[in-house]
Amino acid sequence: MGSEAVHKYEVGIAWEGNRGTGTSAYTAYDRSFRVAVAGKPDLAGTADPAFRGDPAVHNPEELLVAAVASCHMLFYLSLCARAGIAVLEYSDAAQGTMQERAAGGGQFTGITLRPRVTVAAGTDLETAEALHVRANELCFIANSCNFPIRHHSEVRVA
Repeated sequence: MGSEAVHKYEVGIAWEGNRGTGTSAYTAYDRSFRVAVAGKPDLAGTADPAFRGDPAVHNPEELLVAAVASCHMLFYLSLCARAGIAVLEYSDAAQGTMQERAAGGGQFTGITLRPRVTVAAGTDLETAEALHVRANELCFIANSCNFPIRHHSEVRVA
C-alpha cells in the first residue's frame, strides 16, 4: 500500500484598497487586492462588480470557476495522453452560478463546463468522451466543492 501525498499551497493576499479612511464606510474603500505566490507574477483581484468591484479585474468567483475548469482540463489531457488519444485543441466556456442569501452571504449552486476538444483522426470518440467523466472524478478542485459540476462536452475529429 502506498502512502497518500500531502500537498500544501502558500498564497499571500494583501488588500490595497485603503483610500485614506480605511473601511470607515461601505463606499469609502476600494475592493482591490493582490495575490502573491513566491516566484510567480502577482495577480490583481477585486470584488465582483455587483459588490463594488472593478469589472476590469479578476474576482474570486471567476477564479473559482477558472480553477475548476483548468483542473478538469489538466486531468483530461493527462488521461488522454495515457490512453493514446492525441488532443490537438481544447477550450472551455465554463459558467458558474452563485446565489445570494437574503440574510447575507451566498454560495455557488453549480458550475457547468463546456469543453470543446479536437482529437487526431482515428481516435475512438466514445473513449475520448468518457474520459471527461473520469477527469471529473479525479479533479482535486471539483472533489473539494460542495455543489454540482456538470459537463456538456463536445469531442470532434480534426
